[in-house]
Amino acid sequence: MLAIHGWHWGTIVQNKLHRNINLIYGLAFFHSFMIIVPVIVPFFISKGLSLAEIFYLQAVYASTIVVLEAPSGYFADLFGRRTALLIGSVVHGIGYLCLNFADDLFSLIVFEIIVGISASLLSGADLALLYDTQKTLREEGTIDDGKGIAHLGFIKSSAEGLGALLGGALALWSFDILVVVQALAAWMCLILALGVVEPPYKKESQGVDHLGIGRILKHLLQGDPLLRKIVIAIPLYSLATFHVAWLMQPYWESQGISLSMFGVLWCSQSLVVALASKFGFEIERRHGAAYALTLMGLLPIVGHFGLAWLQGWAGMGLGLLLFASRGLNQVILVNALNRRVPSEFRATANSFTSFLFRLSFIITGPLVGYVAETEGLGTVLTLLGVSSIALFAVVMLPLIQSVKAPAASRCVN
Repeated sequence: MLAIHGWHWGTIVQNKLHRNINLIYGLAFFHSFMIIVPVIVPFFISKGLSLAEIFYLQAVYASTIVVLEAPSGYFADLFGRRTALLIGSVVHGIGYLCLNFADDLFSLIVFEIIVGISASLLSGADLALLYDTQKTLREEGTIDDGKGIAHLGFIKSSAEGLGALLGGALALWSFDILVVVQALAAWMCLILALGVVEPPYKKESQGVDHLGIGRILKHLLQGDPLLRKIVIAIPLYSLATFHVAWLMQPYWESQGISLSMFGVLWCSQSLVVALASKFGFEIERRHGAAYALTLMGLLPIVGHFGLAWLQGWAGMGLGLLLFASRGLNQVILVNALNRRVPSEFRATANSFTSFLFRLSFIITGPLVGYVAETEGLGTVLTLLGVSSIALFAVVMLPLIQSVKAPAASRCVN
């Protein structure tokens, strides 16, 4: 009888964990369903902001995450990823509720701080929860070939694309209606987070002293040289494709593209990210890690210079290569990181790379906005292309050499 009850209880737990995967995918979908993003620059301009002020506003958002990113990941590892998701989802909903009443720079700063808090709590926790759920279910094939992370990246990018189509249509009707719909989508994250269960994951010790930040940083930065290079590459290559996201909408305006097309164009960018996320591991398997990393490093160079030097659809077409690089980064490097860190501080590790990315944007974002406003989009895009060349030489080439070393496997994953 005890055996039967034990089997029954184990089956219930297994079913809940299987359901976890779909709930995490759903939560990721609605968190990425940003219908306001494809028209965010015109929206901010309608509130009286300049392009430079928009970049400053994003620096405030990034600063909030920098302050809370690593502590929030540490919080998730100590008190549970489900707890972090629940709190983050509540704050996320409150943030977009507040956006309905934001009409000046100060109120928009408050909005950015609130959504920065939610992003820091949600960042890393969903990925760690998915990874450990699959590990508990012994889906070794899924973990080994990175399908879980690839599916998560594909879902997030698909959500961005679908949100872009809806957002572009609603923007033609009313920004006010658009913000209301965005708030409703934001609260869906909480509904889904309520159904998530915490998977068991092995901790070396339940004591806080044994899960110290110093030990985690030592593991990430002073242990495996390949892991250290991956930790450095993830945020810097995220940054390489992030500046342009805030330049694309003024770029489209400079090319005479109407607001009605913004949603379609943003959707195409998200689709490219989704496809790169979907097929990134296939590229790596067929051609090797060195090829995949080289492709990831060269695409931002071609994309930036293509936007800077070409006009119209040719420039916008080459600009899509930046988003292909982002998709490759999201699956190849992120999965390589998660395979090399223990479960007990996986959320902290993911939050740490996000922390480095946001810190880099705080330093460079306002400068990019200032140059774009004073010197023009062509100049700033050319400078970003030059920085991509430097990034390839300083960061990507050493990483490629590491995976080509005899001791390294053919795949970075």
